[in-house]
Amino acid sequence: MTSSASPTGPGTVRPGGRTARTRAAVRAATLAELAERGFAGLTVENVAARSGVHKTTVYRRWGGAEGLVADALELAATEPWPIPDTGSARGDLRALAQLVRTGFADPEQGPVATAFIAAALQNADAARSLAAFFTSRHEQSAVIVARAVERGEIPAGTDAAEVVRAAVAPVYYRLFVSGEPVDEAAADRAADAALAAARAGVYLTP
Repeated sequence: MTSSASPTGPGTVRPGGRTARTRAAVRAATLAELAERGFAGLTVENVAARSGVHKTTVYRRWGGAEGLVADALELAATEPWPIPDTGSARGDLRALAQLVRTGFADPEQGPVATAFIAAALQNADAARSLAAFFTSRHEQSAVIVARAVERGEIPAGTDAAEVVRAAVAPVYYRLFVSGEPVDEAAADRAADAALAAARAGVYLTP
């Protein structure tokens, strides 16, 4: 279903307590539906029934399944991420890669995260929201690289976002491109490769 949300964006309405409650109810229902049915099974009708918000209101404010996902992603981008602090760059990057791996393996979180990516491939609003989500994650996890620089583990001037991308990208590749299993060892190897490249100066900013 193509999103027909208003140009101001999914879920964007006049401010007020009732509006905030409606948006929160719809977001909660969207996440619950994604966990149970995935993106392919997400419908306005089911979200409306679960949230108690009339379906015409949901259609008018969110447009469709893609708009619902985009709005849920906006909320997710504002939530804090449990950034590892193990005392070493190797431990932190490994823990970060494992966070991604276990998140997708989780029976509740996994379908939601997969749905976010599926929606972004089909809808511009969802794609923008997903990009903002990852930007937020990169900003939060930059402290891992900052600590590593302070400890002398990697060179000053290393691009933190590039290191984080390199540490987790192989996990996403296995999940969504090759279909290969992603076990703990595979995630650790991805993190170790990212650290080795960072130490070699591959991610130094120009």
